[in-house]
Amino acid sequence: MATLTEITPDQAHPRLDALTVVDVRTPGEYAAGHVPGALNIPLDQLDRALPTLRTVAARGELLIVCASGNRSGRACESLAAAGIPAATLVGGTSAWAAAGHEVERPEGAPARAPWAMDRQVRFAAGGLVVAGLLIDRARPGTRWLSAAVGAGLVFSAVTNTCAMGSMLARLPHNRPRPGRSADLEATLAALAEAN
Repeated sequence: MATLTEITPDQAHPRLDALTVVDVRTPGEYAAGHVPGALNIPLDQLDRALPTLRTVAARGELLIVCASGNRSGRACESLAAAGIPAATLVGGTSAWAAAGHEVERPEGAPARAPWAMDRQVRFAAGGLVVAGLLIDRARPGTRWLSAAVGAGLVFSAVTNTCAMGSMLARLPHNRPRPGRSADLEATLAALAEAN
């Protein structure tokens, strides 16, 4: 496996005009604030975007961004497997903002953004574990729900995948509002026309 190419926010900031920045978070997270000029291709849609991303990477550097660097790292691994060179932003949008760099928000974005995906996963998993344990007091045997969630979290860590995150990404609050943000086809068209 190739070594993951990483770029820090301070390295990326002066080169922002020369980079093609792709944000792989959910549309809701993206709308909450993103690296200026970043285009949104959610991680679960990355495979559909491979032909366009291959063309974009041939023209110049491709920087992949998420909230913390985890999803963008996975995206870079997928891109590398498809023969597409890309770098990940170390620490993601969180590190970008913490370094004092501007974060862009689409016009009309909701004032209150959805939680980051990792926070949503922790909340859902924790809630299911607690519910399984509490319900077990009235209906013995439901604690196995808690065990199943725990096993799923271990599997998620070992495989560096997250089925719960994929399911949560499909919830309405993680999807773009109709007419409020570009769909994947519009994003791919914008990438194809760039540079």
